[in-house]
Amino acid sequence: MNRRHFLHSTAVASLAATSCSTIPMHARKPGLAVSAASYMVRQRLGRRKNGPANGEAFRDTVHFIEHCHQLGASGVQIGVRDWAKDGLAYRVRDKVEEYGMVLEGQISLPRKQDELDEFTNTVKTAKEAGVRIFRTVTLGGRRYETFKSLKEWNEFRDHAWARLTWAEPIMKKNGVQLALENHKDWQIEGMVDLMKRLSSEHIGVNLDTGNNISLLDDGMETVRALAPYTLTVHLKDMGVEEYEDGFLLSEVPFGEGVLDVRKIVDICLRANPNAQFNLEMITRDPLRVPCLTENYWATWETPKGEALAEALDRVRSSSGTRILPTISQLNPSQQVAAEEANNQRCFSWFHQTFA
Repeated sequence: MNRRHFLHSTAVASLAATSCSTIPMHARKPGLAVSAASYMVRQRLGRRKNGPANGEAFRDTVHFIEHCHQLGASGVQIGVRDWAKDGLAYRVRDKVEEYGMVLEGQISLPRKQDELDEFTNTVKTAKEAGVRIFRTVTLGGRRYETFKSLKEWNEFRDHAWARLTWAEPIMKKNGVQLALENHKDWQIEGMVDLMKRLSSEHIGVNLDTGNNISLLDDGMETVRALAPYTLTVHLKDMGVEEYEDGFLLSEVPFGEGVLDVRKIVDICLRANPNAQFNLEMITRDPLRVPCLTENYWATWETPKGEALAEALDRVRSSSGTRILPTISQLNPSQQVAAEEANNQRCFSWFHQTFA
């Protein structure tokens, strides 16, 4: 069974389970889970000796789950490393079952074949805790900051393909799925090509609704192109603003940016009625996308003037009088408060919109 047949059969099964045949496949009320990056500030500061007060730091994974439950989250997407220690996998399982939450994992792909045993054991442990979808990336950073030449990018691309093909039979054997995030590395055509070549029901996409804007792709076109392969979503709204070397890009609360979040949810559910949605509201200073510099284009086959012009037109037409928020001028406790306020605003908007 290939990926398209799998998603089609899933959709048919979901429709068959509906008591009224006139209700569309995507009519279910979507829930909103939390991706760990939505609490990047709190986690980062909590690891510092001079970080916020102990009451503001997450004590452990279970404490994080408890906090997200209080926020109204339907689930969490969190790192699964070292869950075999001290019975953590079972404590996580018990807590999400108590709350009726969906549990997704975040896992690193093996970089070498001698890491496959460790990867396999991590998958098995997380599966015992209830994880069925594992989000991953092939690049932790940003393409235009990491690579200095097309040769470097091509080497990365070949290695990324190998890593995915190593992981696929492990996911298949364990009956789970791997969701690859478009992590400011793959443009639309690159991600679609990967999914078509893999053609596996055990590998799909963790659709990040904002990342490809940094690669000059249109945000909504990214959603439409990747939705057929999407297993889970990093749902976010984005703000943009021009600066001398290109444009600034920033996560903003739902309804305050350039993306149509309601339409994104609808597109994803039409493509896969079982798609999960994870808030990824990263509270930070805006990212610089230096698309007017020579270095930005180092990994492109040929500079695409049309793509650049269209991207800048979108930025200019979307930029308003509102200045994108920054947090570097805030003290640690103020940064934590800003992060919590942003997450709460997103949940309030989502629950009101999809009530």
